Amino acid sequence: MAVGLAGYVLLPWYGLRDNFLTFGWLLDGYPFDNAPALFLVLQGQKPWLAPIGLLLAFPLLLWRREKSDPVFAGLLIATGAMGLGYFLLQGFGIGLRGWNWQWLAGLFGELEDRQFGMGWGTLLVGGAFLFLLTTGLAARGAVGGDEFVVGSIGFVITVVGLFIFMPIMQMMGSALVTQEGEYSVGTFLSKLFSQRLWGLGCVTGGPRCGVAWNSLLLAIVVGVLTTVLGLVFALVVTRTGFRYGKLLRALTVLPIITPPFVIGLAIILLFGLSGIVTQGAAAVLGIQPTRWVYGFPGLLIAQTLAFTPIAFLVMIGVVEGVSPSMEEAAQTLRANRWQTFVTVSLPLMRPGLANAFLLGFIESMADFGNPLVLGGNFDVLSTEIFFAIVGARYDQAQAAILGLVLLCFTLGAFYAQRVWLGSKSYTTVSGKGDAGVHPHLPNNFRNFVYAIAGAWTLFTLLIYVTIFYGSFVKLWGVDFSLTLDHYLKAFSVGWTEFGFHWRGSAWSSFWTTMKIALISAPLTAAIGLLTAYLLVRQNFAGKDGFEFGTMLSFAIPGTVIGVSYVIAFNVPPIELTGTGIILVLSFIFRNMPVGVRAGVASMSQIDRSLDESSLTLGASSFQTFRRVVLPLLKPAIIAALVYSFVRAMTAISAVIFLVSAQYDLSTSYIVGRVENNEYGIAIAYSAVLIGVMLAVIGLMQLAVGSRNIGRRTQDDPQATGWRSNVSLPDSGRAAPAMTGGG
Repeated sequence: MAVGLAGYVLLPWYGLRDNFLTFGWLLDGYPFDNAPALFLVLQGQKPWLAPIGLLLAFPLLLWRREKSDPVFAGLLIATGAMGLGYFLLQGFGIGLRGWNWQWLAGLFGELEDRQFGMGWGTLLVGGAFLFLLTTGLAARGAVGGDEFVVGSIGFVITVVGLFIFMPIMQMMGSALVTQEGEYSVGTFLSKLFSQRLWGLGCVTGGPRCGVAWNSLLLAIVVGVLTTVLGLVFALVVTRTGFRYGKLLRALTVLPIITPPFVIGLAIILLFGLSGIVTQGAAAVLGIQPTRWVYGFPGLLIAQTLAFTPIAFLVMIGVVEGVSPSMEEAAQTLRANRWQTFVTVSLPLMRPGLANAFLLGFIESMADFGNPLVLGGNFDVLSTEIFFAIVGARYDQAQAAILGLVLLCFTLGAFYAQRVWLGSKSYTTVSGKGDAGVHPHLPNNFRNFVYAIAGAWTLFTLLIYVTIFYGSFVKLWGVDFSLTLDHYLKAFSVGWTEFGFHWRGSAWSSFWTTMKIALISAPLTAAIGLLTAYLLVRQNFAGKDGFEFGTMLSFAIPGTVIGVSYVIAFNVPPIELTGTGIILVLSFIFRNMPVGVRAGVASMSQIDRSLDESSLTLGASSFQTFRRVVLPLLKPAIIAALVYSFVRAMTAISAVIFLVSAQYDLSTSYIVGRVENNEYGIAIAYSAVLIGVMLAVIGLMQLAVGSRNIGRRTQDDPQATGWRSNVSLPDSGRAAPAMTGGG
């Protein structure tokens, strides 16, 4: 209530003209120019805001009442529900030109003033009503009466509804609209079942198959390959005694931190019609050069290269989390190392395998940059959506229908994953001592894994040698002399009469991108892991729908999300187009599913008894989540932070519609250079971004640390003690370190 009243009485109710995150409004005519709601009501300017203040004061009637009093829960629920209802009604009911619905104009008369987008005051008041409602529901006994859990569920549902469902629903609502602006089911069905979408010409002797089948085939193959490669690299790092595991981790992360189009350009420079490898093979073997790299083969190579790191980030925590004691028990029962791996270790990795495949499948479906460069005649859904929106014939309904088909494919993969995992338990991290050591892979299988990892690593290095070499070449294919001109044009600095000057043309977009990425990454990880905690550790009505909502943004191509955000947030009450906040929001809710899936995979291995022990010792759910669960989720935290940061640095498909002159991002700058055939500057900028992202990822890993579950290492096989760095809250103090026999 206090937070809501502060927003109503003290903070600007409407959005600021300059920047939502600045506080210059305090010295810029406050409260007349950036007025709070109470000031506007007292001035007689916005009378419809008056009931909000009265509703915020209702909880004062609960003064000195106990929470066990039935009136307590009832009044809070009523206040929160009525407050939210009226808050949304006045927000969506009044637009740029007065009432949005004609019946309101007939009921209250025409308005003389418009509605503006929300500001700080609106944000706090809306949050206050939401948490008054969830506090009342907890007092009524929802989800065991836990205020933190009920509040978290309410918060996630609200933000997912506002920033995923609402924009997508507005976008999908246009699927029934014809070019003339009328609704037509017949036109919708004809577009939905068109030959362009579902044709099987490539099977029956025709030139090509439908776009839907192309996307599905590519996504399945990419999902399988990325999952296998992710598992291979995770096994090399954790189960072979490989000495250079940290270096291998850095190499596997390289593709995910590469800006869009760059991998595609490198593949073209190597394997295109005039590529180095193609021309070399033609000269040595006498093979006629072809355009084989354009289409399915090139897309498969590029996407597998780009999305294998996602599978690796998911798999590394899962492989590390398998209990060595179970593997040692199998060996005690005379199973050899191969039998132990196949019958014990691999089945316990199923949550990671399923989540890695799902993420690879969805990423392939939603990928935009690689198909745009390498697609050729192999059309996929994401590029078709883009051209339906920005092509010569603007067809928003066609884009919505294609997005709906893509969503159905993704939901099918999500359902298949749930069926494959079933209701089995994969818990391997418990509160009991576990000083075991992971057994190494069988020698033959280890050599096979080494061969795959080595070949893929060499190919990755070839791609990146091409990228970095290309940044120093004056003009690829024409003049291979080395130069620093591309770097100087983009990142030169100097001194002027006013002091230090960022002279290069890329600095503005670089600093903007860094700021947006560093703001969005921790928020993305926090919301994703909180959601994973609710999914794995809590049972509540509508849990399946809750999980579906958190995955929805990942199932929709970035182009659709970008356009839907422009449609939804270009007008009140959430007026964000052209601001930095819309970029932060698009990154948070586009990338949140990675944190959710990584958290679900890791948390599935942590025994619930750890949570129950903390709760038994008197800790709250929030303390248990912060001091018991989070320390055991460090691999998932790293995965969420790294992925969300690099995606914010390298995203293109969504932000191409959301950038503005004030908030231009690095990817849009690179695309502009590619369009102007300035490949050298584009690759040089990409090389700088790769170096910066590697440095930031290293700092993130140092800040988060590694999960310590007290196991022996291969260097200390005789160690018998074990310890845990998880502290159980008890009267505000951490529990002493646990020790015990191995």
